[in-house]
Amino acid sequence: MNRSTSRDLYDRALDVLPGGVNSSVRATQPYPAFVERGDGAHVIDADGNRYIDYVMGYGPLLLGHDLPESVRAAIQSTLSEGPMYGAPTEIEVELAEFVARHVPSVEMCRFVNSGTEATVSAVRLARGYTGREKIVVMQGGYHGAHESTLVEGDAENPRPSSPGVPGSFAEHTIPVPFNDTEAIEAVFEAHGDEIAGVLTEPLLGNTAGVLPVEGYHERLRELCDESGALLIFDEVMTGFRVGGLQCAQGKLGVTPDLTTFAKIVGGGFPAGAIGGPAEIVESFTPSGDVFQSGTFSGHPVAMAAGLETLRYAAENDVYDHVNRLGEKLRKGLTEIAEDRAPGYTVLGTDSMFKLVFTRGDAATPAAACEAGCRQDPDCDRFGRCPKTGGDVERSETERWDRLFRPAMLDEGIFLTANQLESQFVSDAHTDEDVEETLEAYKTYFE
Repeated sequence: MNRSTSRDLYDRALDVLPGGVNSSVRATQPYPAFVERGDGAHVIDADGNRYIDYVMGYGPLLLGHDLPESVRAAIQSTLSEGPMYGAPTEIEVELAEFVARHVPSVEMCRFVNSGTEATVSAVRLARGYTGREKIVVMQGGYHGAHESTLVEGDAENPRPSSPGVPGSFAEHTIPVPFNDTEAIEAVFEAHGDEIAGVLTEPLLGNTAGVLPVEGYHERLRELCDESGALLIFDEVMTGFRVGGLQCAQGKLGVTPDLTTFAKIVGGGFPAGAIGGPAEIVESFTPSGDVFQSGTFSGHPVAMAAGLETLRYAAENDVYDHVNRLGEKLRKGLTEIAEDRAPGYTVLGTDSMFKLVFTRGDAATPAAACEAGCRQDPDCDRFGRCPKTGGDVERSETERWDRLFRPAMLDEGIFLTANQLESQFVSDAHTDEDVEETLEAYKTYFE
């Protein structure tokens, strides 16, 4: 497959963009395929090559690249009236009303411009509301590029995960392993009256979609209630994808104090939000004292795109379709792995999926959950299924990055840039796309 134009564009980009990209996950080996346009469930690169797309913008494109007429019309109409105003508009009220009507924990929203900005603001709000400073995060989780969450290590030795983050910031962040009840209980025993909030994804979307074990989030809820800390669900990735319009919290049956949104809430445009009970969210200025503001917050075009995307999903069978195809993909990948690579693990739920190159014992294949790991204690593979971000990070990431993903690109399958990032099904995908994808996976493992 010829990708000479992408190679030349990357050569040019290296002169003017650090690493040749504007987001580090786009820097794939040996160079990225530069996308020229989208078409339904496909992208076409600068050389005219066509790929089935499971990146889907890293999650925002629930409806695929060809937006329904109602969504397109709303975007075009809003833009034709003016790009932005620095003043309130009705469309941001309507989107906030939609979110509050459907998401169990949300009475009130504050819109921002990205997932990172949403989690920055949620952490500040938790600290301001509780009067405490420490934030608990999950090892291997990702909550955007900011100082309070770019922290690694453990509860006893937190440290910055990037140069440029002062060590003093890391002192206020406590990393714990996801799904480890004993670890989080020990942290609350030692620091309970200092913890402003526990910030967690409902599932570890940025480490391949690791699901929670039964009772884990319920225990987080109990510990936060007992100590006066806030439980913050980062639903930037899962919001309006996992669990449909109620989001992952509705699927799990656990109600957080605060929720962060982005990706789908902006319908493919830059938008994010912090939602929760009015009592907490009204701590933001101007109704409260916790400062938060932004020139582009509530941008009318992003609000229109998000609202019409969610309305379309609500009025059509979008979630039934994408979840059925996600299940079909995970089931097919599980069968392929059992037959050809029994040491590997399929993760994800609803319309998210990932095949992880775990280092299991390929000589003794075990019966797996039918359509990807469900964290089922009765499953033969329960002890080997990844439970934490570290479990995924210890998989064969180099093999995935250097061999598997490029080979799949040659087969016409566009996957996320590394072993850690989840992949997504859209409403534009078809059964034929899934079948073609599974055949490509089989070809690699022959």
